[in-house]
Amino acid sequence: MNDDDIFRALGDPTRRAIFEKLATGAMNASALREGMAISQPAMSQHLAVLRNANLVREERQGRFVNYEVDPDGLALIAGWLAKYRAYWPARIDALKDLLKDMDQ
Repeated sequence: MNDDDIFRALGDPTRRAIFEKLATGAMNASALREGMAISQPAMSQHLAVLRNANLVREERQGRFVNYEVDPDGLALIAGWLAKYRAYWPARIDALKDLLKDMDQ
């Protein structure tokens, strides 16, 4: 699993919507489908992609399965963003300096 898997998984609008619903709390596939025009097999496929990207995990309780956001996947996203967090302030400061020089 790598960054590409995560962004490929979240690149699909339906999977992003599923992920966003799960960010509010754990739920089963039926609850996830509420308000979405999606079949049960399609939901299962989307959940499999999200699981394979470590963005979602499942917890079985008897014959029921609840899904929730996987913190490990979130940590990978946060790590990816952290690489760029240091880059932008320096670039913005350089842009501010350039704009000041242009005003003078």
